[in-house]
Amino acid sequence: MARPVIGIGTSHGPQLVTDPSEWPQRVVADKRNRHFHHGTEYAFAELVTMRSDTDWAPRITETEWRRKHGLCQERIEDLAQRLKAARPSVAVIFGNDQSEIFSDDDIPAFAVYRGETIGNIPKTAEQRAALPPGVGAAELGYCPPEPAHYAGAPELADHLIRELIAEEFDVAQMSRIPKGPRGSNSIPHAFGFVYRRIMHDDPVPTVPLFVNNYYEPNKPTVKRCLAFGRAVARAVKSFPVDERVALIASGGLTHFVIDEEFDRLVLDAMAANDFDRLQAIPEMMFRSPGTGEIKNWLPLAAAMAELGMKMHLLDYVPCYRSEAGTGTAMAFAYWSA
Repeated sequence: MARPVIGIGTSHGPQLVTDPSEWPQRVVADKRNRHFHHGTEYAFAELVTMRSDTDWAPRITETEWRRKHGLCQERIEDLAQRLKAARPSVAVIFGNDQSEIFSDDDIPAFAVYRGETIGNIPKTAEQRAALPPGVGAAELGYCPPEPAHYAGAPELADHLIRELIAEEFDVAQMSRIPKGPRGSNSIPHAFGFVYRRIMHDDPVPTVPLFVNNYYEPNKPTVKRCLAFGRAVARAVKSFPVDERVALIASGGLTHFVIDEEFDRLVLDAMAANDFDRLQAIPEMMFRSPGTGEIKNWLPLAAAMAELGMKMHLLDYVPCYRSEAGTGTAMAFAYWSA
């Protein structure tokens, strides 16, 4: 039978894979966009006024950015080494899509990739130029310079699909990566970050699990994400093949407006297996698509609790980049028996 050996949770934002000197590029986009904070939508200038009681100056210097960036790199490598030491033979990854492979024509709430191979294909110069400010510069953090093709785990994927269907999760199945709205048929960056930074471009066979935490109106609730994770754990345990399985979540935490209090609530509740507290969080708190990526962590936390493993938080690093409190809050954790 399969044996789960480790859980890994990691943020994957562009600030992790770009030099801090390039972080101001994301502020250009921040100023153009509207942002959700505590479920309410604001313009950038409104956030600046609303959060003016905070002294942002020492938090948004390049010196501070470099300190936090360096700290994050250490934590990412720590996770990579822990994964390597666990010696998994296969991995299941909870991640999401951001109009990279799905379009408005078809956005599943949950999907399981069951293909033989997984393409991680770098974008062309034209495709990178069309991305939001600061995102194109992060490309090499998610895709290698040349096209790569990794092994899928179709036997495990099919087992997961059957078991999830039996537990009344009507998951979509994918046998190939579709060509998305941006013209690429590469695995989304949530997964690419894991392949590049946690698996060092040498991944074991993987099963990508997609959670729609970005696009209305079919975003799964917190309760449903937790139940999904438990069902995945039971399916992994029942897989009748001798495999060492790693379960990994990629994404979050709060962005594009950082909310440290909310992040701490989520992290503390996951560490305590306090799922009632998590389920009590109003869905409006996840209205920001970026913050919604916490819903990649929730099924992992529930799965690891189901498997009897304990969460260890390596670090929580709020990486601010503007006087509006925009940026990405980074977190790095692992679960062990």
